[in-house]
Amino acid sequence: MASRGRRLLGSRQVLAAILLLVAAYAAAESPDRPAPALPLVLPLTLSYPNASRLVASSRRGLGDGARSNARMRLHDDLLTNGYYTTRLFIGTPPQEFALIVDSGSTVTYVPCASCEQCGNHQDPRFQPDLSSTYSPVKCNVDCTCDNDKNQCTYERQYAEMSSSSGVLGEDIVSFGKESELKPQHAVFGCENSETGDLFSQRADGIMGLGRGQLSIMDQLVDKGVISDSFSLCYGGMDIGGGAMVLGGMPVPSDMVFSRSDPVRSPYYNIELKEIHVAGKALRLDPRIFDSKHGTVLDSGTTYAYFPEQAFVAFKDAVTSKVHSLKKIRGPDPNFKDICFAGAGRNVSQLSEVFPDVDMVFGNGQKLSLTPENYLFRHSKVGGAYCLGVFQNGKDPTTLLGGIIVRNTLVTYDRHNEKIGFWKTNCSQLWESLHIGGAPSPAPSSDTGSQADMSPAPAPSGLPEFDVGLITVDMSINVTYPNLKPHLHELAELIAKELEIDSHQVRVINVTSHGNSTLIRWGIFPAGPDNAMSNATAMGIIYRLTQHHVQLPENLGSYQLLEWNVQPLSRRSWFQEHVVSILVGILLVILLALSAFLVLLVWRKKFRGQTAYRPVDSVVPEQELQPL
Repeated sequence: MASRGRRLLGSRQVLAAILLLVAAYAAAESPDRPAPALPLVLPLTLSYPNASRLVASSRRGLGDGARSNARMRLHDDLLTNGYYTTRLFIGTPPQEFALIVDSGSTVTYVPCASCEQCGNHQDPRFQPDLSSTYSPVKCNVDCTCDNDKNQCTYERQYAEMSSSSGVLGEDIVSFGKESELKPQHAVFGCENSETGDLFSQRADGIMGLGRGQLSIMDQLVDKGVISDSFSLCYGGMDIGGGAMVLGGMPVPSDMVFSRSDPVRSPYYNIELKEIHVAGKALRLDPRIFDSKHGTVLDSGTTYAYFPEQAFVAFKDAVTSKVHSLKKIRGPDPNFKDICFAGAGRNVSQLSEVFPDVDMVFGNGQKLSLTPENYLFRHSKVGGAYCLGVFQNGKDPTTLLGGIIVRNTLVTYDRHNEKIGFWKTNCSQLWESLHIGGAPSPAPSSDTGSQADMSPAPAPSGLPEFDVGLITVDMSINVTYPNLKPHLHELAELIAKELEIDSHQVRVINVTSHGNSTLIRWGIFPAGPDNAMSNATAMGIIYRLTQHHVQLPENLGSYQLLEWNVQPLSRRSWFQEHVVSILVGILLVILLALSAFLVLLVWRKKFRGQTAYRPVDSVVPEQELQPL
């Protein structure tokens, strides 16, 4: 199952974890560090199912940090690509990268310019020579050195046969202009080789949030610039979205917590004791959730994986509650997915068909899950859903991926050794927490003629109406004369990338702007009487704002400047048929005039032929025609 959105611990990481656990236990009595400054908030963007997880455990003694002022929100669907990414900037001047947010990984790494075994990813590779602040981590007794004994190296191997290896470097890392946290020096990996999913994925690399010396969290905590806590909030099934906060943040009063023991496991674990389906506890020994690594929470995993006995009990309990639905095959013939048809397309009404699920922790507190926390949409059958919970092979570990915590704020309080859960709408997180200030758009790497243009933010939720038109203002880094012959091709490409019909994408306006071209696109419903749902409209806007539309090299790059959504016009019968009515009236008038004219001509002609003359009236003399 490793290819379905998760990555397993490699043998080298197991050994490293054991050694670091011993070191962590010995360091547990270290004195507390002083309270740090400001927390950091980063955006989450979506990409493909992969995760890394490994090593290291240590106890930090930092108190809660100050309230965050820098907040960003993005809007993704976890299962579109399978993982979330955030934008990280490395070097001077900054070089931008899309990195997988992974609470199970302890290293942050990006492809190096010199890499000969790296795939084609979202952004250009890191070029150390272009950064005035880059320095290699020199070989020392605490690291593995390269063959020349000059520079420290790293290597990560995973059970699904993917790997990453390279050298360690230090440079200034910044988190976007929205963050209050100033750029910090940090150690990261510069890849020289990657294989498997790491090679083929669209994301540039991984941002490690796990416990370990090279983790970005540990490095920032050691500097005292953030508190020893971070939070993730993943959006729901249709709207998506989320935010990541590095450092402390306000904790809702009704947040539920579970203990997380760093000595028990190198991963972020929780104490899961029971699972209830429709209010009834599964008949399981509570110790089943405490086998091997226990119950692990991992942001880099897409789905949930239970030990065999727990999976069978959960599957049977859910299936027994949906007798009215038809069981169908899954979208991928390579997997034996358990899917049900006939539940309808409205996610908010799934609770009327599927049962609610509760997870009960060791302290008695309970996390309630809605159907979107254990189901995913069937990609080929409308109104059908599949279980997002699978058997974890023969591994007795319970692994909870991102699907379990959709629309849930998860706070990893490492200092107090606990993890908190709070159900909320992650696309409106700051409003839910009553924190003022909206996040500004993500930083743009575009230069030149587009320097004065701000990219449009992703949608944060649309009003509840049927969408009749989406207008999109796009700046393309190609002059208008060069772009004009390709407009039709570009419209078809955009339609294909957005998974809609080509006739739905039309050019409304084109303006030349220096070396670039401004285009206003109109995206229409499939038919004149149809409308787009909010979910469809937000999916289209999200793909555009997150640059999921890839242009050919000859068309350059694009920047989304603004988008707007207009409701479907609801007209009365008279408004819908006013043209037909006017045409009908005009035809009646024309027919009446024609009939009147014909009548006049006929009467005049008839009167001329039968005109009456008195007997004694003078008649002009007429000449007789010769025979």
